[in-house]
Amino acid sequence: MNYGFVKVASAIPSLKVADCTYNIQQIESLIIQAEGKGVEIIAFPELSISGYTCQDLFGQQLLLEKCEESLFKLLDFTRSLQIISIVGMPVMVGSLLMNCAVVVQEGKILGVVPKTYLPNYKEFYEQRWFASSATTDETQVHLCAQAVPFGRNLLFHTQKTTFGIEICEDLWAPIPPSSELALKGAEIIFNLSATNELISKHQYLLSLISQQSARCIAGYVYSSCGFGESTQDLVFAGNALIYENGTLIARSKRFSLEEQMVISEIDTERLLTERRHNTTFSENVRQVASSDRVDIQCQTVNPAYDFELTRWINPHPFVPGGNALTERCEEIFSIQTEALAKRIVHTNARSIVIGISGGLDSTLALLVCVKTMDMLKRPRKEVIGITMPGFGTTDRTYNNAISLMKSLDITIKEISIREACIRHFLDINHDINVHDVTYENAQARERTQILMDVANQCNGFVVGTGDLSELALGWATYNADHMSNYGVNCSIPKTLVKYLVKWVAMTSVDEESKATLLDIIETPISPELIPADKDGNIQQKTEDLVGPYELHDFFLYNFLRLGFRPAKIYYLAQQAFIKQTYPDTPENGMEVGTYDEETIKKWLHTFCRRFFTQQFKRSCLPDGPKVGSVSLSPRGDWRMPSDASSADWLADLEG
Repeated sequence: MNYGFVKVASAIPSLKVADCTYNIQQIESLIIQAEGKGVEIIAFPELSISGYTCQDLFGQQLLLEKCEESLFKLLDFTRSLQIISIVGMPVMVGSLLMNCAVVVQEGKILGVVPKTYLPNYKEFYEQRWFASSATTDETQVHLCAQAVPFGRNLLFHTQKTTFGIEICEDLWAPIPPSSELALKGAEIIFNLSATNELISKHQYLLSLISQQSARCIAGYVYSSCGFGESTQDLVFAGNALIYENGTLIARSKRFSLEEQMVISEIDTERLLTERRHNTTFSENVRQVASSDRVDIQCQTVNPAYDFELTRWINPHPFVPGGNALTERCEEIFSIQTEALAKRIVHTNARSIVIGISGGLDSTLALLVCVKTMDMLKRPRKEVIGITMPGFGTTDRTYNNAISLMKSLDITIKEISIREACIRHFLDINHDINVHDVTYENAQARERTQILMDVANQCNGFVVGTGDLSELALGWATYNADHMSNYGVNCSIPKTLVKYLVKWVAMTSVDEESKATLLDIIETPISPELIPADKDGNIQQKTEDLVGPYELHDFFLYNFLRLGFRPAKIYYLAQQAFIKQTYPDTPENGMEVGTYDEETIKKWLHTFCRRFFTQQFKRSCLPDGPKVGSVSLSPRGDWRMPSDASSADWLADLEG
């Protein structure tokens, strides 16, 4: 199975202006290369058969005849090829000459799409040679002895996707043709272009394509002419670009003297899921008449070998990379602090109370509390940090908790839970040597009771520390760490928690705090509810029990954000964690774990099982801010019956 992926290519062939014979040979060469790599649809630049810069030669009958003659050759060449090819050429429509995209498959012309918006300003003079699609009502054109569908409203259907076409300047219009094509069903837009290069124009172009693919919730394949076009007055650098819903997934090198072809896969299943969830898109569909659309059926493209995914699959979808890192971290902290500030002001709280364990989650929540007090210009001493040593507390986490609270200059309280829990075990007749769920949960609930009661004493409220990953897995004690008055980490996954703490350590604190934060990051994740080993080390490690959070965050993003089935998530996880190679220093600074297929499948099974069985905890979560694109708030993003069956999801994974 290919799980909704459509393999596409954007090609920039070698070119000689007005040499149609040479140009069609280069096009054929790239088509056969693409076909050999399993490409289903390939697009070439605007007027790729003749060259874009022919100028008044477009008025020469010989050039027009040579273009059609070359198209005849292409039809003959593709007679036994299932790949769909989209080439550009001038086409006579009655007495009008039009700049067109021609769609070819298995020796047949499937349709011809004319350009609508012809630039006629500054360096462009297209209206000198061509007519717009708006100037004709023709719905058919005779080309290469075939009567074929013609118009800007053509939609091409394959077994796996529906695509539409626009040409160069069409994209630059306030309402591009691709907007209507997407609303009428096109999941992928192909753009045949000839954009020249000017200082800063390239970035503007990238923003246009990104915005249009996002606005249309579509794949966008862009091919613009390069070396070989006339440089009499302009330079064409060549741009082969593939976008998906605003994200660049493949690009060519600019200013290359060689032919280029970029290949990637567009996930149409993801696009359809996004459209289904986006009610604004659905409402817009209702407002656009579809009576003038023309549907064209293409032959099924069946590559002769198994589908292979070549696009990059991010193993850490919640963690930003590259230049976005610093900006994203600052933004996340700003969302958290403003949310907490509003709650403090609204409740007129004199203090905020937080349990400090020396672990990642409470550390991030404490950093948010301190930053919020700074923003409100209130003393940090109004943050009351309580460390509550229990039977499993180690010296490492205890010392880190005390050290961090001291360096951040908050109010420190230490309240041991040992004696209270021993008394409780006697009351309920529980053997203290039996380290079962009762033993663990009693400690967690005792800690929460302390926090709530101290908050009452201090006219404050309890800030929760649990994160999104724990909520997804239900890795929290019901009515214990599951509960608070306000949860600042509720929509931040564990992988991002780790990075945020590291970012603060590297950018915002003194050396003493930095050392503490870095040690907290390296400490194994644990609730510390089971006594340490004989050497005083943490014995109860969360990731040994429920699996690596790196994997669970990957599962969570693809399950919740994209709505993918377990089998597809498993397929993508293999690509992300097994088949892909990584640089020595990953873009976001996070190492990628090594797993085999059975390990991934085992923990994905755990994720699916726990996600369904633990919904009852998510149905009564306290308030907390949504930070990213995924949230489990029962008042917002995720509403699910607590007694829903997971049978079909588990069966899909097993299959």
